[in-house]
Amino acid sequence: MAISVFDLFKIGIGPSSSHTVGPMRAAALFATALRERGLLDQVRRVEVRLYGSLSATGVGHGTDRATLVGLMGEWPDRVDPKQIAPRIEALQASRELLLDGSHPV
Repeated sequence: MAISVFDLFKIGIGPSSSHTVGPMRAAALFATALRERGLLDQVRRVEVRLYGSLSATGVGHGTDRATLVGLMGEWPDRVDPKQIAPRIEALQASRELLLDGSHPV
């Protein structure tokens, strides 16, 4: 069985891809599932709880930002890393998260 370099390495936003890729993908999958099931319009609030090492070092390793951007519908291998900080700043200023990139929460 051949193993590709793409099987070994994942593209992530860093600084610690082990703390960003999984949470970002999980958040994006959650937002996508809501849209696909027609439930997006029913969402009024989102609460994220981190456990284990993600809760212990999440902010320092970017888990919080990765999760927020994932909830916005972005994926680790498709998001422009230069757009993350401005989007987080806009979210903090507006106090409004665009779930799946469209539904304000």
